[in-house]
Amino acid sequence: MRRRALLGGSAMALGAAALGLWPQARSAHAEEAPASLLEAARALAAKPYQPNPVSLSPPFAGLDYDAYRGIRPIAGEAANLPLGDGYEVDLLPPGLFFPDPVTIEMPRAEGFGEIAFSPGLFTFEPRYFGEIPAKSPGAGFSGVRLRHPLNDAQVMDEVMVVQGASYFRAIGQAMVYGLSARAVALGTGGPGPEEFPRFTHLRLHRPVDGRIRMEAVIDSPSLAGHLELEMTPGVDTAMRAALTLLPRREITDVGVAPLTSMYLKGPIRAAVSDDFRPRVHDSDMLYIRNGAGEHLWRPISNPARIQTSAFADDSPVAFGLYQTPRRFDDYEDTEARYHDRPSARVQPTGDWGPGAVMLVEIPTDTEFMDNIVAFWRPDAPLAAGSEHRFDYTLDWTRSAPGAEGAVRIAQSRSGQEHDRPGTRRYVIDFDMPDGLAAEGVTPLISAAGPAQITGAGVFDLPEGRGARVTFLLTPDDGAEAVDLRVTLQGAPGAHPGPVWLHRWTPTEDGEV
Repeated sequence: MRRRALLGGSAMALGAAALGLWPQARSAHAEEAPASLLEAARALAAKPYQPNPVSLSPPFAGLDYDAYRGIRPIAGEAANLPLGDGYEVDLLPPGLFFPDPVTIEMPRAEGFGEIAFSPGLFTFEPRYFGEIPAKSPGAGFSGVRLRHPLNDAQVMDEVMVVQGASYFRAIGQAMVYGLSARAVALGTGGPGPEEFPRFTHLRLHRPVDGRIRMEAVIDSPSLAGHLELEMTPGVDTAMRAALTLLPRREITDVGVAPLTSMYLKGPIRAAVSDDFRPRVHDSDMLYIRNGAGEHLWRPISNPARIQTSAFADDSPVAFGLYQTPRRFDDYEDTEARYHDRPSARVQPTGDWGPGAVMLVEIPTDTEFMDNIVAFWRPDAPLAAGSEHRFDYTLDWTRSAPGAEGAVRIAQSRSGQEHDRPGTRRYVIDFDMPDGLAAEGVTPLISAAGPAQITGAGVFDLPEGRGARVTFLLTPDDGAEAVDLRVTLQGAPGAHPGPVWLHRWTPTEDGEV
């Protein structure tokens, strides 16, 4: 599934101010709607799953990428619809990767009203479309795009997009879209096919004190569910999430608070892609603050074969996918602006119990496919007919992982040691607080797997830029994977030092 291509929909953005027109509803009466969509999700879970039985019809059927981009919501009809103080919404068309209709409710004077779908709410680029029918049986909106004066009080910027399965993504000030979040993942990284629960119903609430709230009903063969998001845009855009899962069957492979990103290449293994840019990724680091008080830094990679890593924990404090390099020079890409893409941090609210943060790394040869997924998987299966709630915050941020004033990992690099065939050199740079030096610091390096570690050392970087740890890894012949762990004994600072983790795997041609 090509997950990245159109989630942002920025090519369809319209710049007009709201016309102040409330859309007409087709629901009978708003007061008949339940007080919360959670009740609708519970009712749905009590019934057998019913897939969408209707295929798309013209003008939304059989579209390619360019044709889909040629459909644009009309301002005042499906675009720039006012939600309340400081917020507008665009309703997104179906087609291409988004065939399933999503019921959308917006606030009205008497409560909520469902928005009636029609091709007449959109314009269609003539080079891709002929005569547009008045009706399109089986078609419905595919999602929403929220706008807010994020960077300029006079401009309604995009701040959040909800479209495709249960995907959504957001940005803060001076950011561009990058990684995405999902309501829930099923079977991700497992031996069988992945199941993609989808939003079937969205309800947008009026903003209160600058915050906006959205409810969503989730449905799939294995479960129904309800997601409630409360978003506060700003320098960082903050969300409070409440997820309720209602399994139809026992589920052992659930992913809670999943984050989905892209990693093509970087200095941890630059030879993956012959590209003028030194880095191509939306995220380069999985960061975990676990229940034992450790700060785990796991550089992301683009492996030759799919890799799934589990970081066992009990009551995790936080985890997230981070974009750590923040200079244009790190990427040299004027169009993609990878240096301005957000990181996303999940912080559980309450006790999530025992489980594991999972990281799935999927091989890719293109930057247009999301190939990285991180999520929480509880140890205990979710029983059929049960109800499970997970509360958490989700921040879209430019900030670095780790505590302020703590030792942080600045970058990770590796490359073949040319005078020692079968050996790879790793280089890890640490930002040391208050300009402290490497003197008195000892790297502790271990390898879980058939390999030898040699040549370990630590020294200061020039111009007070921190300390560098380097070592050589020589995997045994035929080794399939080696898990590496590096800590600094005697590291300065009042905070726990970082734990650097990485999994070496051979290249596609079997080289180190």
